Amino acid sequence: MKTIVLTGGGTAGHIMPNIALLDELKKHFDKIYYIGSDGMEKQIVKKYGIEFYEITAVKLIRKLTPKNLAIPFKLLKSIRQAKQILKQLNPSIIFSKGGYVSLPVAMAGKKLGIPVVSHESDLSMGLANKIIAKYSNVVCTSFAKTAEKNKKFIYTGSPLRKQLFCGSRQKMMTTYPLDENLPTIMFLGGSLGSSALNKCVLECLPNFENKFNILHICGKNMQSLTRKNYVRLQFTDNIEDFYSVADVVVCRSGSNTIFELLALQKPMILVPLPKTQSRGDQIENAIDFEQNGYAKCIFEEHLNYNNLYKAIAETLDNKEKIISKQKSAKMQDANKNIVNLILANI
Repeated sequence: MKTIVLTGGGTAGHIMPNIALLDELKKHFDKIYYIGSDGMEKQIVKKYGIEFYEITAVKLIRKLTPKNLAIPFKLLKSIRQAKQILKQLNPSIIFSKGGYVSLPVAMAGKKLGIPVVSHESDLSMGLANKIIAKYSNVVCTSFAKTAEKNKKFIYTGSPLRKQLFCGSRQKMMTTYPLDENLPTIMFLGGSLGSSALNKCVLECLPNFENKFNILHICGKNMQSLTRKNYVRLQFTDNIEDFYSVADVVVCRSGSNTIFELLALQKPMILVPLPKTQSRGDQIENAIDFEQNGYAKCIFEEHLNYNNLYKAIAETLDNKEKIISKQKSAKMQDANKNIVNLILANI
């Protein structure tokens, strides 16, 4: 009987690729389990009927703080927790999608002789995945460039959920007050929301009102607002329907989102997280997509009505050219590629 443990958490970017693999994994594994923290992953995974096991997540704070001194002791505790669960589950293999909760699982798996396959979504590797790579048999990558850096790395592409390709434009037009004669701009701040994008949308709304339909997935902590041709939701389970009606998507440049939009051939305007809030991975992702002609990039410090309106207008004017570039991208069947590598390493 083949059993696999999935791990990854903290943001949807570390969770949804695992979810995307489920259909393919179920063809080959009798049991699928998930090890994560008491975070977003716990709620999402349970919706898919996967048995969930919780451990303590240890996260590095990216500034000088005494709290980081406790990390080695907390990590040892997390490894012990993961080791105990893995002994109980006795999996054939572990698949790690990254995030700090994955680190103790990969380390415990290596100590127990359980093979580990991991995946890096971004162009450059995060700290947790750099360490996890040392414990992995193989590291899968979303970007071809990333795989060039190490013989252990293999370019597989980014896992995609099948539902993404089943969006209903008709459903959106009948459910929401959208004008068929206006282009539709979708604003998406990621699973945790984006205060910078949200603020810019609010400032732009009076000028956008008769020019565009606006779909605004705003994240938590924003109240409902009713305006002409404007739809605001904190979160949606049917993102594929929103994508289907969008002419342009304005969003952060997390890897999973931008590869979803690339696969759907949706013109995008990327506003990467600045280095003050991240390690700079989204900036690298955005620049790569802009250089390939898949997207336009606006750095957060330049995000205002004039720059955004100009970028939207240029993107709409060049929509067919952008889509043509996106069509020329050699998208991998990442779901099959990754599962084949998992099977090859058992």
